[in-house]
Amino acid sequence: DVQLQASGGGLVQAGGSLRLSCATSGFTFDDYGIGWFRQAPGKEREGLSLISTRDGSTSYADSAKGRFTISSDKAKKTVYLQMMNLKPEDTAVYYCAAGPSSVLRAPDEYMYWGQGTLVTVSS
Repeated sequence: DVQLQASGGGLVQAGGSLRLSCATSGFTFDDYGIGWFRQAPGKEREGLSLISTRDGSTSYADSAKGRFTISSDKAKKTVYLQMMNLKPEDTAVYYCAAGPSSVLRAPDEYMYWGQGTLVTVSS
């Protein structure tokens, strides 16, 4: 079974940084794109970034580019999202997901999801 677990969220002041982790298991790590998404209360999920575990290529949504960096640790089968200069509008539940594409796609294209980790950014 494919499992993903997002962690690393918490409360941070505006301008601060957080590093989220997505631990994966149950599938061949190099066959997937692992993406980060977020959903704020009352809003739809939006894609932020994706890394291809096959070749390490990365994709970023405009909302994430410049402040967020995605990376992976092959040995740990873990994907990270380093978030810098956080803003109150970044407050959301952050999810990681796995799918077959090597580029970031819409949330409904992903079959496997973690449970999410809450990021709260205070002003």
